[in-house]
Amino acid sequence: MRSLRKPAAGLVCLSALALTGCSSASGDASAAAPTAPRTSAAAGAPPSAAAGTTTSYAPYVSATTASGTDSAGSPTTYNLAFVISDGSGCVPKWNGDHAIGDTAVKSRIAALKKSGATVRVSFGGASGKELAAVCGSVSALAQAYERALDAAGSAQADFDIEGGRLGDSASVALRSRAIARLQRERPDLEVSFTVPVMPAGLDSDGLALLASANEYDVQVSTVNLMTMNYGESYTGDMGDYAVTAATAAHAQLKKVFGLSDAAAWRGMALTSMIGVNDVSGETFTLLNAARVRAFAREKEIAWVSMWSAFRDRRCARGGSSGSDAATDCSGVEQSPGAFGRAFSG
Repeated sequence: MRSLRKPAAGLVCLSALALTGCSSASGDASAAAPTAPRTSAAAGAPPSAAAGTTTSYAPYVSATTASGTDSAGSPTTYNLAFVISDGSGCVPKWNGDHAIGDTAVKSRIAALKKSGATVRVSFGGASGKELAAVCGSVSALAQAYERALDAAGSAQADFDIEGGRLGDSASVALRSRAIARLQRERPDLEVSFTVPVMPAGLDSDGLALLASANEYDVQVSTVNLMTMNYGESYTGDMGDYAVTAATAAHAQLKKVFGLSDAAAWRGMALTSMIGVNDVSGETFTLLNAARVRAFAREKEIAWVSMWSAFRDRRCARGGSSGSDAATDCSGVEQSPGAFGRAFSG
């Protein structure tokens, strides 16, 4: 999503499902293939702690600028987009240009929390310099993440990894080690990875990212699938593609994490790009949003999201903005906040 401007392999846990028996691993070996759990709890039915899980709504919002559609659908969590490098080094900034301690951003975050919602800090995105690419050590990267989380008052971190960084094995390993270090210091830290997906599922780079997390014992709460921007040959129904992609990725997550059907669904999140996408011919409609929401509720997927709350309105001239996706409107006919309401159900 665009911004606004060798020891033996360990075992990844979906920490939100309270799986037990995860082994510890350490070292600097390259990422190994994911391994299956060695506990019956993971292989069988999910623990009772996960029973009754419902799908929440958690849109991506601007961390720096309020939008009148932020609260549409009464989100339970807001994904703050994005924390990246200041452009010259291992200095985290909101959108690359607002200081982490910016008082206006702090006021913005406080306003989002007034309804009782939590905030999740999203690191990365499609633009700018991602911190793992510029920070020179595990400790420096972990400290950069820590500064942003503390500034937001958040115990939830999202890592949106896409483009060239998804296939950069050095930054992937550095990131995994830094997250694992941070989680050792903050056991309550919930981590999600946001990755591209195709109707056929996660690609080899996405699976390698999870393998790296597996090696370094990152405790993963959710894998958030970006159900968008598939390519110019995908001219069918975007709701169908989202469901197909989720189903394909579900089988992959079962294998990577060694989970039951139900637990693998509960360890998944889905994020759609509303309206006109970045690929010509792809338009995600309100009917598509209702379909994705119904599917997510049926499967008890952890949360659904969209890129983004500040696009959840019609463009000034109505309909489509052309082949390029507008940054501040959906490009389809809609009332303000309509996608938020559709995703929240």
